[in-house]
Amino acid sequence: MNTPLLTGKVAAVTGAAGGLGSAICRALAAHGATVALGYHRSQDAAAALASELPGSGHFAVHLPVTDPAALKEAAGLIGARSGRVDILVNCAGTTQFVPHDDLDGLTDTLIDDILATNVRGPFAAIRAFRPWLAAHRDGLVVNISSIAAKTAMGSNVMYCASKAALDNLTASLARALGPDIRVLSVSPGLIDTEFVRSLDASWRDEQAAATVLGRLATPEEVAQAVIAAATLLRFTTGVALPVDGGRPLR
Repeated sequence: MNTPLLTGKVAAVTGAAGGLGSAICRALAAHGATVALGYHRSQDAAAALASELPGSGHFAVHLPVTDPAALKEAAGLIGARSGRVDILVNCAGTTQFVPHDDLDGLTDTLIDDILATNVRGPFAAIRAFRPWLAAHRDGLVVNISSIAAKTAMGSNVMYCASKAALDNLTASLARALGPDIRVLSVSPGLIDTEFVRSLDASWRDEQAAATVLGRLATPEEVAQAVIAAATLLRFTTGVALPVDGGRPLR
């Protein structure tokens, strides 16, 4: 029996209790990693998921991405408990649906919340975990982005802008932190999560039909892109890996 490719590695995941975050945690654990499941408010869900993951040593930890001091403290706690941190997945994010032409509906409070969570948050997490990720000169950061960064179509104007900023941050930090740390984005289209399934069915069908492959991405498919970044694409950094079913081609 082959040893899982991430055996001995430790991964920290922000937004771990969400639909996509939980799929990423499951994939990392299935490939042998020990996972620190970061949460903001969903402590019980993160702890329950940690207990279900294959392997051992997984645990939930408070990782509020809008609190740099708490991130730094948590990074030290994870590193001290596990002895290392090899992979950071920035999965925490936020948005609200606001029509792109409704400029007044995109309030300053919402703008600040989106940018603080989707842009400043990943940067703060990378800054907090940098010493641990660089320690073995083989660290990896995966930022969960969106094709909205390039298509400018998404839940609102500022969400699209935040993901474009995140992709630019990915490229800038890949250059700044290499060769000790690789930094990539994973860029999905609309994902078939429980939340998306709660939305209007005809709208979901329209989005699926707008992809070349005729369906939405599953959380597990996005998670496999994270695994590929960690295991197969080891000479890749500074780019966004699309998981979009060919959506930009339509």
